[in-house]
Amino acid sequence: METSVAYLQRLRHRIDLKTVPFSERSSRIMLFCADAEFSIKLAERWTAWEQEFGHYRRRPPLVRELQLLDGKGQPLAFELDTYPHTIEMHTAIGDFRWTFLDEETMYLQLPLAACGIRFELSAAEGRTDRRGGEFKGDPAHRNTHRNVAYTTNARIVENQIVGTGSGTQTVLLRVEPKTESGITLNITPRLGFNRAVPLASETLARAEERWRAWFDAVPKVSAQYETQYYWAWWCLRAGLIGPRFYTTRESMAPSKTYYVGVWQWDSFFHALAYRNLDKKLAQDHIRIVLDHQRADGMIPDAIHDEGAVFEFALPQTGALQEVTKPPLIAWAALKVFDEFPDVDFLQEIYEPITRWNEWWFEKNDDDHDGIVQYNHPYMSSDDHPLWDEGMPVESPDINTYLVMQMDALARIAEIIGETNDARRWRERAAELTQKMIEHFWDEDAGLFWALKSHKRIRTVTLLNLFPLLTGRLPKAMEARLLEHLTSPQEFWTRYPLPVVSASDPKFDADQMWRGPTWVNINYLFIEGLSKCGYPQLARELLERTLEVVQQHADIYEYYNPLTGMPPPKAAGIFGWTSAVFVDLAIRASRGEMI
Repeated sequence: METSVAYLQRLRHRIDLKTVPFSERSSRIMLFCADAEFSIKLAERWTAWEQEFGHYRRRPPLVRELQLLDGKGQPLAFELDTYPHTIEMHTAIGDFRWTFLDEETMYLQLPLAACGIRFELSAAEGRTDRRGGEFKGDPAHRNTHRNVAYTTNARIVENQIVGTGSGTQTVLLRVEPKTESGITLNITPRLGFNRAVPLASETLARAEERWRAWFDAVPKVSAQYETQYYWAWWCLRAGLIGPRFYTTRESMAPSKTYYVGVWQWDSFFHALAYRNLDKKLAQDHIRIVLDHQRADGMIPDAIHDEGAVFEFALPQTGALQEVTKPPLIAWAALKVFDEFPDVDFLQEIYEPITRWNEWWFEKNDDDHDGIVQYNHPYMSSDDHPLWDEGMPVESPDINTYLVMQMDALARIAEIIGETNDARRWRERAAELTQKMIEHFWDEDAGLFWALKSHKRIRTVTLLNLFPLLTGRLPKAMEARLLEHLTSPQEFWTRYPLPVVSASDPKFDADQMWRGPTWVNINYLFIEGLSKCGYPQLARELLERTLEVVQQHADIYEYYNPLTGMPPPKAAGIFGWTSAVFVDLAIRASRGEMI
């Protein structure tokens, strides 16, 4: 059995500090390094900052140009070793080490030699004191600044804060360390600072133990998956953000460097992984979207510290339109229940999910034919070619999700003792399946076409095959869909499944929802194939999904289905890809299907 030390050693150098930051569970702090200088960015969105500081993905670091200094105040060159729990800098005067004291405080262990640090900070003003210094944000603009304190238990030789006149302060701190000396850097939205400086060895040991406990708790997998498996678990711990304002529960950000917040669909797929480790964490990824449910039953598309997203401008017109994501919440809740059979949890969420289900039929069926439509492209697959002709679009996938949801609600109703509800949900699922066949099915093409103004959109995409996932279609119809799914010229590419057929004119292997392979969609098809009685196909898709994720150092948002490479705009350290990889690796190692 692998020891905890081996876990940490296995992940040595995986944190490159260029595209992958050093971070900690629940923290908003991200440490980067380039050209022997460190910088700190915050995983915070805050639209109120954008006019002054720019969009959060391009916002300059809060702390920048942080240099390690020798006793004379000259910059030190260093070699880096990175681990999940610490960043080691080997210099001519000894070793420095970064770690986390807590989610808002970084700790820099100092060598036994005169040394120091210099850095720039975005702040209006600051003041030094006998242990370091403080910077308080402007009280009139509390959402546009962060409070920062630096503190040391070493003897201070020089301590300066110099303002530049342009909202930037330069800090120079030189010290003479003793054994167990360190410098803390506390970055917080709160008025109260953490200025304690515990012993360096104890701080590093606690950080190491937090990561050891995490890796010790995860299920074991086959050796062939281990390296990427533990990296995926690193992503799933380092990517967690703590509760703050509207972010009501600890939750996984899709990518701390690229998507900061909680997105509904991402949250459900993240729960797939956490169900293998932590009951509360898994359940809270369901609860957090229900915390923001509207009175009419709608669940928001995304949740950020500053609010929830219920509407977004239409790309074609700029008009605001309600936006959410397809209803996978009951499906995800049952996945969590399968690992943690907590009936009270299902009792808690049942009624909110039923209201969510009814919202779709009441607010998204303009012609009242019982077939639900999408009213905004961001409700599913943002730049998908099926939305090119504008909205609304009646699509097979959203109606498939609703069948899946009602089947899941039937099972939940049975578990909690609502037997009449269970029968009603199954009847409604069967009725909607039949309506889909009548509305979308084309016998000649062997596909379910999406419709715009009741006219077929003749673009062949994976969404046209989605009714297969219900497990309710006639076998002859399943066979026609499988012809498309398993065709190397369409969807069974080297790294399946592209979201648009590789033979369709609108296929683009590198453009988000116009061609790449998304492993969360693969997960749904693996389950669907297994449900329909095609275990060999399901197993092959599972293995090829694991393969594409394993061949890169990082874990990406989506992949080129022909080459397996991450496209240029695919975000790294990506949450739902990590979560799906973890869950599939566990199932494959146990010889289970999902």
